[in-house]
Amino acid sequence: MATIDKRITKIPAVSELITTVRDSLGSALRARVIGPNGDARSQELMDTPGPRWFDEDRPVRRVHSDASMFIGGLRSLMIQTLHPLAMAGVANHSNYKTDPWGRLQRTADFLASTTFGPADEAQKIIDRIKHVHGFVNGTASDGRPYSANDPHLLRWVHVVEVDSFLTSHQRYGKEPLDQAGRDGYVADMALIAAKLDVPNPPTTEKELSEQLLSFHDELMSTAESRDALKYLM
Repeated sequence: MATIDKRITKIPAVSELITTVRDSLGSALRARVIGPNGDARSQELMDTPGPRWFDEDRPVRRVHSDASMFIGGLRSLMIQTLHPLAMAGVANHSNYKTDPWGRLQRTADFLASTTFGPADEAQKIIDRIKHVHGFVNGTASDGRPYSANDPHLLRWVHVVEVDSFLTSHQRYGKEPLDQAGRDGYVADMALIAAKLDVPNPPTTEKELSEQLLSFHDELMSTAESRDALKYLM
């Protein structure tokens, strides 16, 4: 069956159809993720002179300029809903029901600014996020307190994002990274994480996997997480 499938995809008309459908789906997902002003914002960042946090040859630039990022962003949001305290913050302090893609668009802008933008613009968006985090706190439905400034939750969000972007890039990206590149990407993202006060962010792929697995016993499907997924899907 696999052999037949491969032969079919080599037929010019079929190959052209697959490419058309893939490009159409990719464009639709990209538009959802970056929002209506995403292209203009990206061009503005690229055109603004000044030093950057990352040189052009850094792995973070390769990963974040690939279309696989859009898949990684969606994967990240879906997995993050599995932590009840992180999900409580989203449920009680965002408008995901009326604007389910808004958070993903803000994440895309954050990553574009810190990866490609001038250093002063990158720091501004870091400061803005830290300011907003100061207002995100409360009590989850299970009675536990939560805060967006909780170092443990900051780490959860960070490792899920990095794992999602890296996994999607390796699976769907045009130029998958070798081991040195994967470690380099995790280390690049650790620089950004440290500026957001994430404690001891992972700097290698191995450390990333270990930190992600350390959250295993805290994760569960809840009514809030299922509700969020319904709006995302």
